[in-house]
Amino acid sequence: MKSKKIISALLTSCLALSITFAPLASAADAAKASTDNSDLINEVMKLLENYNLSDVDKDILIRGAIDGMVNTLDDPYSQYFNSEEAAQFEHAVDLEYVGIGVKLQYTPTELYIEEISPGSPAEKAGLKRGDTILKINGIPVDETDDSELSGAAGTKVTLLILRNGVTKSYVVTRNELNSTSVFGTLIGPKIAYISLSGFTQNSDEEFAAMLKKMRTAGMKSMVLDLRDNLGGYMDSAYNIASSFMDKGIMMYTSDQSGALTPVTITSGSKIGVPVVILTNEYTASASEALTGALRDNKLATVVGTRSYGKARIQSLLPVSNGDMLKLTTQKYLTPKKEDFNHIGLAPDIEVKGKTAQLITALQIAGMKTLEVTGDHHILNINGVPFAGNVGLVKQGDKTYASSLVLAALVEGEITWDAKNKKIIVKSGTGTSTGFTLSSKEALSQNGETYIELNAFKKKFPALVWSYNATQKQLKLSIK
Repeated sequence: MKSKKIISALLTSCLALSITFAPLASAADAAKASTDNSDLINEVMKLLENYNLSDVDKDILIRGAIDGMVNTLDDPYSQYFNSEEAAQFEHAVDLEYVGIGVKLQYTPTELYIEEISPGSPAEKAGLKRGDTILKINGIPVDETDDSELSGAAGTKVTLLILRNGVTKSYVVTRNELNSTSVFGTLIGPKIAYISLSGFTQNSDEEFAAMLKKMRTAGMKSMVLDLRDNLGGYMDSAYNIASSFMDKGIMMYTSDQSGALTPVTITSGSKIGVPVVILTNEYTASASEALTGALRDNKLATVVGTRSYGKARIQSLLPVSNGDMLKLTTQKYLTPKKEDFNHIGLAPDIEVKGKTAQLITALQIAGMKTLEVTGDHHILNINGVPFAGNVGLVKQGDKTYASSLVLAALVEGEITWDAKNKKIIVKSGTGTSTGFTLSSKEALSQNGETYIELNAFKKKFPALVWSYNATQKQLKLSIK
């Protein structure tokens, strides 16, 4: 499962990571060393055990002392794990979960399934992308949250689903999910679309296999989707960067000394085709390192919104009792020495909206003909399913689509004229056209804006659109 709510929770709990494993001989030595301060800690612990009014648990005292020390660092990425927590953390980084295998999307009024993992429990139970979830185990979604979809493997969850105006209950059996981090497909004029959902221990091998497949199929350009990629193992990011550049600096790192050390690639391979990278506010950590490396080495154009802004590296330090300390040990800068921590990387071309970002990236990658179909939940481009939607709204005899999607199709951009309550579309040729709310040429709902399609076509005759009333699907293209 992944939604904005879940992603935010993962970031808060420090799952947006660039991880490296560090040898711990020095830490083990330090743990054995006896100092005045450690004697003081032991003395206070003895006093608590001997004189506190109620019984104290020594293990709880020790854990509280450790957590207190780590918390004084004021570093959201440093954390102490017991052995069970460490195992759970490593499973999460490697995209290993127990669940039903769906990606969810929240709107102000509903929760729906945006994507379903192939072969997942959700797919086997008959769920489809675009399904609206009304209830989870009999509880309306506005009275619970999607954490109810999680649970032990083998247990069941009941979902009340709305699909095409009909409600139906589905019982899904939760199972262990070991998600692949790489998805790829060839679209349009030999454009490879490759998405990376994380940097697991196997991501570099998965990426290499996908890249080989795309090359064999005749890849002429690439869209690399790093949106919602929270990071992971920096070694995997390094190896993937080596698939784009034969030699050069991937990044600079700095430890306690403050000295900058270049991380260089010396025996990589040139990608040899134009690359467009997609980023958003949840492109974090190792995915930012890869983005910065390809951008600064002039190997890619970055499209989307500013990234998360985590330019710090954690080491997983084993402790003598089997526990683990995740500690920030380095910071990193892009090849042009940009420290973007808490700031994020700015895209070369800023585009808002999931579907508009993808359309723009495909256009830059060389796609001349796009046929976009879908509704307010789902999206297909040239027959290939993607996350996103066309923002379909029907009001009487009027049909509206997302203003962001329409602007992207004509290679333009939109601005909002608050004074006149008007959407202004500036085309790629520089012509500006307005669509007002008062004339019903435009619509504003839940913070999103939409344009009536006949009105848009009058101003942009290249638009071709049709609405399938049976399937309740909209088709958009530019001739």
